Amino acid sequence: MADTEINAPPGTQSLIVTRTIHAPRHVVYKTVTDPLLVPQWWGPSRLSTTVYKMIVMPGGSYRFLQRDKDGKEFGFHGIYHDAVFPERLVYTMEYEGTPGHVTLNIDTFEERAGNTMMTSMFIFESIEQRDQMLQWGMEEGTTESTNRLNELLAKRTYTEREVTTMAYQEGHMGNGNCIHITREFDAPIQEVWDRFTDPEKYKCWWGPKDFTTPYAKIDLRPGGKYLSSMRDPQGREYWGTGTYKEVVEPNRIVYVDSFADEYGNTVDPSYYGFTGDVPMETEVEVTFEEVNGKTRLTLEHCGYPEGDFTENTKEGWQQSLDKLEECLC
Repeated sequence: MADTEINAPPGTQSLIVTRTIHAPRHVVYKTVTDPLLVPQWWGPSRLSTTVYKMIVMPGGSYRFLQRDKDGKEFGFHGIYHDAVFPERLVYTMEYEGTPGHVTLNIDTFEERAGNTMMTSMFIFESIEQRDQMLQWGMEEGTTESTNRLNELLAKRTYTEREVTTMAYQEGHMGNGNCIHITREFDAPIQEVWDRFTDPEKYKCWWGPKDFTTPYAKIDLRPGGKYLSSMRDPQGREYWGTGTYKEVVEPNRIVYVDSFADEYGNTVDPSYYGFTGDVPMETEVEVTFEEVNGKTRLTLEHCGYPEGDFTENTKEGWQQSLDKLEECLC
């Protein structure tokens, strides 16, 4: 039997794709929801894929951008409505070339003798829209994506892949807790933006009350990294690093955040004495909005488990933003 089977039931607006993936389902699930791995298998190989956003949790969103060799772009985005590890994903998809036409996708994962039967139901707005997608080569692209996914899984040991993907998935799956903070600053939007993106200005406010920031390096671009340290009143330093996923000046920054050593290497939270369910990586989204000459800042920090660590992190953000307000005066 082929690894990809596509069925378009007559008289319906749905399309059913059944894939045989040669790996256990928990590995398959982690791989298809890992933004670091999606570019290696999603879509035909003639197109490069960039993941600009991917928060796999109910209410989370994603955006993928594909480019051909001539630089033509094809954007896709949507919202996750359900994410049950390792069983199910439910999300919408909208091709940006035909805005307003939204497809509902339901992916289920079933383990079969060490393989995974991944069944995807695509529910289109009409039979005509479904048939149009088939005419545009959806069947060919889907088959190639399946083959590329199997090739990717065959190249890597399960142990390597679990380490790679769990760092992100523990940050965005599970209970999916997010810290939400909205603050308004009596300063122009560009000035607030600069405090987040200029290393010297960043050092003025970053860190909780009574902490200082002796070092900050920022490479502000998608794929760029940052490295900074916080020093507590006893002189102990805590280093952090991460990668920028989206930068839209002066309105939006999205980045992955993790603990680090002084050389910029990602480290487990236990390196600083944190134990329990503290994830290796989380994701931060900061938006800046001009409101009557002031700046409204909205921060969302996702991926933490319930408990004291999350509450302490939220308090740390609040104290940092208090310091930011003082730096803006």
